[in-house]
Amino acid sequence: MREQDRPTLEDVAAFAGVSRSTASRALNDDAYVSAAAREKVQAAARDLGYSPNQAARSLVTRRTGAVAVVLSEPEARLLDDPYRTAVMRAGYRELADIDRQMVLIFSDTREDLSRTVRFLEGGHVDGVLVFAPHRADPLPKALRLLRIPVVFGGQAAGIKRGVHVVDFDNEGGARLAVEHLIAAGRTRIATIAGPQDQSAAIDRLSGWRKTLLDAGLDPADLSEEADFTLSGGAHAMTALLARRPDLDAVFVASDMMAVGALRTLHAAGRRIPAEVAVVSFDDNATLAPAMEPPLTSVHQDPREQVHAMVETLLQLLDDPDVKPAQRILPVSLTVRSSS
Repeated sequence: MREQDRPTLEDVAAFAGVSRSTASRALNDDAYVSAAAREKVQAAARDLGYSPNQAARSLVTRRTGAVAVVLSEPEARLLDDPYRTAVMRAGYRELADIDRQMVLIFSDTREDLSRTVRFLEGGHVDGVLVFAPHRADPLPKALRLLRIPVVFGGQAAGIKRGVHVVDFDNEGGARLAVEHLIAAGRTRIATIAGPQDQSAAIDRLSGWRKTLLDAGLDPADLSEEADFTLSGGAHAMTALLARRPDLDAVFVASDMMAVGALRTLHAAGRRIPAEVAVVSFDDNATLAPAMEPPLTSVHQDPREQVHAMVETLLQLLDDPDVKPAQRILPVSLTVRSSS
């Protein structure tokens, strides 16, 4: 169809028998339009095949119809991490379901930070969903200056108050994992912790330690830090076996690290779970059930987190004065053969 043949707003208004301004307000969901007029205008737009000019509509609504999803990690690690991949897929699906376009941004270096802030300040998106796990990351503080809504997935690095956060109960999930192992009769329960510059990893390590102490068990020499990668999990498991060959269980702070730990245990001739029980965190659908043996894992659903973040963002778009809050989502334990 040629541009001059496309139906215009004036055509819709005439077809519906209303003024141009009423038609415009009805198509932009203005509250000051009667239900009857809105229904007539929407029916006319459908019948005529009218599609509003997005640029012109943006001038009226001051909305772009786009939301940025910002992940503050090196690109290679993000694309290799099944959990972050699941977050990206969830972001796309949740935003598509409310007719919003997702703008995906990787922000790792100082140059990335400047470029990201300039883009977000430029009026290209209506709001931002941010995943910035590292405590030293300057991105969260930089984003506080933006004049558009920002919601964090996980604790905002270096910011204690005044931000909107949706997180999982990481410490509670670790407690579920360790309590399960204790109930199975395990007494020398090691952990492979995530990097201790990340809030989720800190909370999971804390949950492991507190649960052992509450049960009267000694956590000494039973923890090893890794980096949420497969190789990191393998190296940490090797170090734990060398230091504490008597360990009879291990709580691993992510499924990806657990894959590496399982490989090390198999190579060392340890039978799972007869000699060493393994519980991990994430319950990734493509990893945990596919391992040999299938992994018992703390279940957290990235789509549930992103859905809650989008809900918060929509509330902020309607009312920028919504009081900042931290929303902590519950987790559960999926028991499989590894424990």
